[in-house]
This record gives sequence, C-alpha cells and structure tokens, in this order.
Amino acid sequence: MRVGRAALGALALAALAALAWAAWWLWLRPPRAPAAGAASTITHAACALPPRVAPGDAPRQSAPPSTLAPFRAGDATLAPLAGFSIDARVLSRRDYAHGREGRLAPTDLALGWGRMRDDAVLAQLEINQAGRWYHYRWRGDDAPIPPPEITRSSANMHLIPADKVIARALDAVDEGQRVRIDGWLVDAQSADGWRWRSSTSREDTGAGGCEIVYVCAITRVE
Repeated sequence: MRVGRAALGALALAALAALAWAAWWLWLRPPRAPAAGAASTITHAACALPPRVAPGDAPRQSAPPSTLAPFRAGDATLAPLAGFSIDARVLSRRDYAHGREGRLAPTDLALGWGRMRDDAVLAQLEINQAGRWYHYRWRGDDAPIPPPEITRSSANMHLIPADKVIARALDAVDEGQRVRIDGWLVDAQSADGWRWRSSTSREDTGAGGCEIVYVCAITRVE
C-alpha cells in the first residue's frame, strides 16, 4: 500500500508529538526513591578511592599510593597520610562555620563501630560535641562496655568534602544513621605556618586524637 505525502506528514507530526509528550512526562516525573534500607552513594569522580572496608568491620586504614601528592583545598595544602574507609553509626554531629578549620572542614561527626553501634550500649551513654571535641559519659555507676573499648570503637572526625556534591550529601547525614565514608586522612597547612594534624590511630584520645578526613565518597543507609 502506498501512502501519500500528506499522510506521511501527519504520521511524522503524530510521532513527534508522542516523543515530546514522553520527554515532558519523564522530565516532570520525580526521581525514584531508593528502597528502604538501600544504600545511596555519592562519589567525587576525580578523587581516587582507597581500599574499602567490609560492611560492619572496624575502620580500614591503608598506605597512600606514591602517586598521591599533596593538593590544595581552599587556602590550605593537604598532605595525604593514609587511605581511610569507615562503616559506622553517627553518634552525634556538629557543624562549624568560623575560623580556618570551619571553612576547611565544616562538619564533625562522632562515629561509632563495633559495639558502639548497638542501641543497648548507646542508650546508657550521653554523647555530645563542642569545640571540635567529642565527649561521652555513662549513666549510672558502670560503663555499658569497658572504657578502652569505647575509645577504640568511636572517634570524632573532621570532614573535608571533596566538592559541593559531597558537601550536600554530608549535610543530609543525621544522628543515628549508618554512614560509610571513603577518603584520605590528611594533614593541612598554610604558607603562613598554620597546621592542623590528623590522628592515624583509633587508640588515641585527647588533643590530636581526631581524624581529619578528606571525603571522596559517602554512602548513607536509611
């Protein structure tokens, strides 16, 4: 059967209209929400990722590759010390906006792993942050788990987002959530002599006991 030019033109217009409608519907349709319990990962494409921790394990620290040179972030130079990957529960969060530290790492997360993720343990602890420190104390006479285990299984971490997308993902993290962070432990310094040093141990406490993490990827599990 032959189709005349007028009919072909009408068919073409109908096809274009259908395509336009489909594109309009897809543009307006809200993005599909992840299923409950699904992980949503935000990654900075230009940021090399370290070896990743297995779900539920203690934080994984690894040697940085020789090709990973110091790099700039704002007015500071960051020197990579170690790869860092952590799967933990957010015990508390605190945001900062002032000073060099606040501009570089605007968020601190107190993170817990091992038994410091358990509801029964955390229900017996009071946890807060102030002055870029993380503090805890237990209710009653006895700690729910040995204090050295609390020290080894939790830490306050200063988080430097690799870009604005990572920063927005970090802004969405709330206390009580499970979060996975992959990046690099770094020391920061400026040309005028200012320095900010990261811990590279999960055993230390007090001054210098916090990790400074350059965040390349963040996964939040609802």
